[in-house]
Amino acid sequence: MSRPAGVDEPGLARRFEAERPRLTAVAQRLLGSRSDAEDAVQEAWVRLQRSEGPGADPIANLGGWLTTVTSRVCLDVLRARRSRPELLSDEVHPVATAEAGPEAYAVVADSVGTALLVVLDALGPAERLAFVLHDVFAVPFEEIGPVIDRSPTAARQLASRARRRVQSGSPAGPTAGNRGRRREVVDAFLAASKEGRFADLLAVLDPDAVVRSDAAAAAMGSEPEIRGADAVARAYKGRARAIAPALVDGLPGAVWRHRGEIKVVFVFEVALGLDEEDGGDRVRELLLVADPERLARAEVTHEPGLTVIWWDDPED
Repeated sequence: MSRPAGVDEPGLARRFEAERPRLTAVAQRLLGSRSDAEDAVQEAWVRLQRSEGPGADPIANLGGWLTTVTSRVCLDVLRARRSRPELLSDEVHPVATAEAGPEAYAVVADSVGTALLVVLDALGPAERLAFVLHDVFAVPFEEIGPVIDRSPTAARQLASRARRRVQSGSPAGPTAGNRGRRREVVDAFLAASKEGRFADLLAVLDPDAVVRSDAAAAAMGSEPEIRGADAVARAYKGRARAIAPALVDGLPGAVWRHRGEIKVVFVFEVALGLDEEDGGDRVRELLLVADPERLARAEVTHEPGLTVIWWDDPED
């Protein structure tokens, strides 16, 4: 790309190259892929060139500006992955921690295993950015908030929630191969409900299955709580005709729309059995979320036949 007129590109390039190791470490921790990280940093360079054109205001804090831009590029990549998981690169490398100096980034580049990357992939994009930028690279929440379109307080809460999930996370969770089994169970529940097949509903419900509705869903006519497989099967027999599949926080779920607008999100908890003798895979809990404020805060993307939802609000 040709440089904008009036830009001292050699000087700008030297300053950028001095920041590159740190920016690459930030991007690699956010994205989990060396090649994706390098692409993100290169995009930051392109944007820097554009910003330094004639009449542009000088950048007082180049390091901070580049961190913000690189993080926003990474945020776009993470959101694209959520809507199209096949975009995730097969190349996964351990990433660097935030120690001063280019040499330090290179030395510790292999210090974090892929297990942590698996846990990070279970976080929503805004959660991941808030956690990584603050806890790993010590970026203040006052700077993180604008990157993810949140207030500093909300960014702090997102990082805190992500920290708890990372500390308790395990690569044996749903991101490690169980998602397909969960999808089969949820799809079987929805199909049996739509077609009014009572026996098949019972077959995919845990004996102690429970359905809970938040206050907004209850106000719309849902029972606040239904307990027991038989009661749940009777309540949902023939009911799911207007319910569409969804991916909720990376796990199979469903949504109900009215005039094209999401009104209820169905969050499933699926218990995975070890074998048929212990009952196999069953729906253990179903939560109906209809709170308008929470739905408005959710990050929603659409794929053919599938809605993707991330609860990026700090109250999840």
